[in-house]
Amino acid sequence: MPTIKQIQNYVKNKYGYLPKSCWIADVKEQMGIEVKIAHNRENEMYRKHPCPKNKIEQLKEAINFLT
Repeated sequence: MPTIKQIQNYVKNKYGYLPKSCWIADVKEQMGIEVKIAHNRENEMYRKHPCPKNKIEQLKEAINFLT
């Protein structure tokens, strides 16, 4: 499984922006990949910063490419 840094570097080089780590965790969870709960997460059932809808497919492509 690719690390957050690997995914961020891939997305930055290909799409020109640096995705937040919480976006990556959100997309991984949507894909059924087990993610750890961040120590500073306020609520396990709610994400304060979910991945924007227009970035989801790009992050899925990055995760699949790097796997």
